[in-house]
Amino acid sequence: MKKHLTNPIFEIISQVAGEMQVQAFVIGGFVRDLLLNRDNKQDIDIVVLGSGIDFAHQVAAKLNEDTPVKFFKNFGTAMLNFHGWKIEFVGARKESYRRNSRKPIVEDGTNEDDQNRRDFTINAMAINLTRENYGQLVDPFNGISDLKEKIIRTPLDPDITFSDDPLRMMRAIRFATQLCFTIEPSCFEAITRNCERISIVSMERVSDELNQIIQAGVPSAGFRLLDETGLLKIIFPEFCELKGSEIIDGKGHKDNFHHTLAVLDNVAEVSNDLWLRWAAILHDIAKPVTKKFVQGTGWTFHAHEFKGAKMVPNIFRQLKLPLNEKMHYVEKLVLLHLRPIVLAEDVVTDSAVRRLLFEAGEDIDDLMLLCNADITSKNPNKVRRYLANFNIVRQKLREIEEKDQLRNWQPPVTGEVIMKTFGIPPSKSVGIIKDAITEAILEGEIANNFDEAYQLMLRLGEKLGLDKKNS
Repeated sequence: MKKHLTNPIFEIISQVAGEMQVQAFVIGGFVRDLLLNRDNKQDIDIVVLGSGIDFAHQVAAKLNEDTPVKFFKNFGTAMLNFHGWKIEFVGARKESYRRNSRKPIVEDGTNEDDQNRRDFTINAMAINLTRENYGQLVDPFNGISDLKEKIIRTPLDPDITFSDDPLRMMRAIRFATQLCFTIEPSCFEAITRNCERISIVSMERVSDELNQIIQAGVPSAGFRLLDETGLLKIIFPEFCELKGSEIIDGKGHKDNFHHTLAVLDNVAEVSNDLWLRWAAILHDIAKPVTKKFVQGTGWTFHAHEFKGAKMVPNIFRQLKLPLNEKMHYVEKLVLLHLRPIVLAEDVVTDSAVRRLLFEAGEDIDDLMLLCNADITSKNPNKVRRYLANFNIVRQKLREIEEKDQLRNWQPPVTGEVIMKTFGIPPSKSVGIIKDAITEAILEGEIANNFDEAYQLMLRLGEKLGLDKKNS
């Protein structure tokens, strides 16, 4: 392993360990990713048989740089940055837990104690950094074998591991999804048995793991594991409501749970954007509450896009996701996700395309990606027809955008101009005139320029009994 420790920080840590006469190890995710030949996110965890805080200060002094050390005395941890790497130091410890909390009671321990407290065998491997054993792999739970077999397994009894810290259940599924590994059967069964324990974990931590699952290469795999273990119903019950298909009079509808996961995977193939993936997850979220069987027609989900957009803020609030422009972006895409599909099924008029551009704004390209991903039919002729029609819609979007420049557009006559022209305060009349000008431009009745909009404003003002003031 010595030849793989190319980062100069390891040599410095080794020197400090010799000078302080303590043992130090690099452990956890860095070692796992090194053995997998996988890009690390530039985090390095160092375990010291002694004070992690004192050790970090000595490393900082050795760097001959103005290297600040952040330390957290209550947790016995310290952190410094080195050439873009975040290096965290902690003293070896053992942990015990109370039933109603995932916060451990911490005591000083040996390196063996520290490896025992790790979540999975593949994260419990360490590399010795002390001079006499530099580069030696310490692998008490045969994690290297689990890496080769692509297995997620806990070092100790999985029931104890997951009951002590229930967030590890989410982490097991996250690693299985990210690495395309299998959760070892007894470990999987323990997650199922202990799934209710997730309720003692803060939703912020749960959502952080959920977001990492969503950002995996094939995120549907993680959602299926969450569903099979019972975790999904606890943390995101609205998504579970999508499951199942009903048949009446020989007419059935698709299983929207599996359809949504297919859409999510389709989006994941073309975009890494977390919030576009969330739009895929939520695009049909209101189908269960809008589902209706109509004799002679079959199943309808009327206005599910409007209802779904209204559900987004509450879901974001429950999951402790940001209630900011990210949420509004997801709301918008959920609201508009049927519009390009409807356009593709009908004659693509300039006015319909203008409206779509006006309402989608800068997010029009993401909306088209979502709509493309929404085509999950097993009928190849239907898929070909949709894709061909989408190409027509895209071409129209390009033409209209080039001609009318409606992306993030505001009407050329503002409310201030209307009020100044007619000498009126903010009022209903201002809104009527402004909306009428917007409609006229979107319908192609006037060009998108100030002069034509101004003349229409004067005509509308006259109809409303407003007099133009000399100015």
